[in-house]
Amino acid sequence: MRPSDVKYNAGLPSTLMPLSTQLMKYSNRFALILSICLPGLLFSKDSRPNLIFLFTDDQSTYSLGCYGNKDVKTPHIDSLAADGMAFDHHYDTTAICMASRATVMTGLYEYRHGCNFDHGPLLEEHWQKSYPMLLRQAGYRTAIAGKVGFVVKPNSGGKPDLPVADFDKWGGGPGQTNYKTIKNKSMVAYAGKYPHSSRSYGAFGRDFILESVKSEKPYCLSISFKAPHKPDEPDPAFNHVYKGKTFQKPRNFGRKYGEHFSAQSRLGRQYERFVSWGYRDRYDEAMAVYNQLVYGVDVAVGMIRDAVRDSGQADNTVIIFTSDNGFLCGSHGYGSKVLPYEESSKVPLIIYDPRHKSAGKKLRTRMLTGAIDIAPTLLDFAGVPAPQGIDGRSLRPLLDKPTQPFHENLTLINVWGPAGVHSLSVVTQDHKYIYWPYSKGDLKPTEELYHIAKDPYELTNLATRPSQELNTLRNIYDKAVSHWQTHSVNYHNYKLFGKTFSR
Repeated sequence: MRPSDVKYNAGLPSTLMPLSTQLMKYSNRFALILSICLPGLLFSKDSRPNLIFLFTDDQSTYSLGCYGNKDVKTPHIDSLAADGMAFDHHYDTTAICMASRATVMTGLYEYRHGCNFDHGPLLEEHWQKSYPMLLRQAGYRTAIAGKVGFVVKPNSGGKPDLPVADFDKWGGGPGQTNYKTIKNKSMVAYAGKYPHSSRSYGAFGRDFILESVKSEKPYCLSISFKAPHKPDEPDPAFNHVYKGKTFQKPRNFGRKYGEHFSAQSRLGRQYERFVSWGYRDRYDEAMAVYNQLVYGVDVAVGMIRDAVRDSGQADNTVIIFTSDNGFLCGSHGYGSKVLPYEESSKVPLIIYDPRHKSAGKKLRTRMLTGAIDIAPTLLDFAGVPAPQGIDGRSLRPLLDKPTQPFHENLTLINVWGPAGVHSLSVVTQDHKYIYWPYSKGDLKPTEELYHIAKDPYELTNLATRPSQELNTLRNIYDKAVSHWQTHSVNYHNYKLFGKTFSR
């Protein structure tokens, strides 16, 4: 149809117009509507939630006020727990940083991603399915700062390295990183105003959040604090917080409360560090430094939450807070981590979704959850499908119903350090079973069983006598070993442990 035809027929009633003219008329109207609405449809801000993942290093649950410690000051983390949901039965499935961090990234048990000290780096095939990579592919703007904790080995066979190019903004560092900001290459710009790394990470997070407001993309910010990992180097700005403070010792503090543990558990450095790290003779001093490091993290969490409010996106920003592993701090007469006991293997977890009906209700759940669940949870919030066959599952259903059953059991792993201290454990809603396979001289394979629901301090080993509970947990353990044998990676020596842990 020519333009003159349109003009000529313009004054006719639509019923008298030729069909071609009527189609042109309505197509013109549709074009006008599209010209008004389409730019908004194409370029409106993505409505998916922003995601913030806050990750500490070696933080026990009893380092927080929201987990019942009245001796500590953690107002910002406590406020986050009050705003969201606190998880009281959450486990790191490997109680050492490198493996635990790879587990959080991938949703896989250690023997399925094959990454840990003494074993090897994370392979690119697993990294490509990690939550940062999948979120970025799905359109999220991503950033990470702090201790990444592992390196990635390219499929091409190149040298393992940090995945710097896989984030939109990088503030991460190699190895353990440093408490002095000036010594962290990617964070040097923050060293003048924030000489201690914890607050520098808070500033990095703040800047990334405010920068992201200008973007039409949602963001995922991952902050991986070094604190409160040893060697201790707390922020001197907070020296006054615990000066002269006396701390109440836990119910299971001291060597007499570990006499019933296996002899194998004493073969690692965790046993010696009860003395060398000062828990035996300088408990208040040791805990003041530890809790001061946690206080620095708390301040950084406050900086990040302030930035979320200042950005105008507080109503659409999900925050998750947890730790890579716990810390024994003198319980049972041990220091450090690695061992499968509660203080080492159980960690805080807080999830805050401001859009959810659970927000602001100070809810808690005691359902069994683990580090394998973090990646699928973050992906679920973003509407991104988790990779098929991973070990974890999204925690979001627990926000709807905190008492609904979740995991029937989880596997707790240690294949790091001297062979004598290697162990495999299974934990259920109420029990924990530990198997120590090491046998040499007078040492024989040993098992322990605790009713952690009734005996949270693990003071009574129920494996010393036959019982239905012991048989049940042995069966669960044997199934976990079978899963290891059939699903472990075929590299980094993980297949061998399938035989080692067989009873």
